[in-house]
Amino acid sequence: MGAGQSKADTEEKVFYNETPIQFSQDVVNHLSDRSMSTDTSPERQSTLDAHVRARIQAELEHLRAEEESVQKEIEFALERENIDREISLAGGESSDEVAQGDVKNSMTLMGDLEEIRSKVDRFQARRQLSDYPAVKESGEAVVFCYKQNPTTPLDCWREVSEFNASVAQAESQHIASLR
Repeated sequence: MGAGQSKADTEEKVFYNETPIQFSQDVVNHLSDRSMSTDTSPERQSTLDAHVRARIQAELEHLRAEEESVQKEIEFALERENIDREISLAGGESSDEVAQGDVKNSMTLMGDLEEIRSKVDRFQARRQLSDYPAVKESGEAVVFCYKQNPTTPLDCWREVSEFNASVAQAESQHIASLR
């Protein structure tokens, strides 16, 4: 413990070599060229490039994951806002106290729209002439008669009256089916 001094020597010490060391001029030139050159070797450059690519890829994955989480948060907030708006429009209390049957949410409205579409499709299907073959046949008879008598269309009065009767019958059947 007390054998050495605690103060550092500020005096510079120089050691002299008794045997001279000599390097060939080629070695000195090679070392000086390498120290002056800023180019990296191809192996080192490919290693650096691979490292940079890996860091960029990792950062891209991190940013994509962060973006996805932000999008999910935004979607959740928008859904919550829409539910709150639907509840307030329906006259409900708060978003935590959903009264059943009072609130028309998006899914209920979509179901109602599908039901209405199916009713319209059924209505359109009932209007088809294929359901009323008498109307179709009498209409074709009128067209045929008019083609046979282009100069005297009044000769087709029987076909026209049969067509009118079949249309009246189809109308009455259709009105009865709606009841």
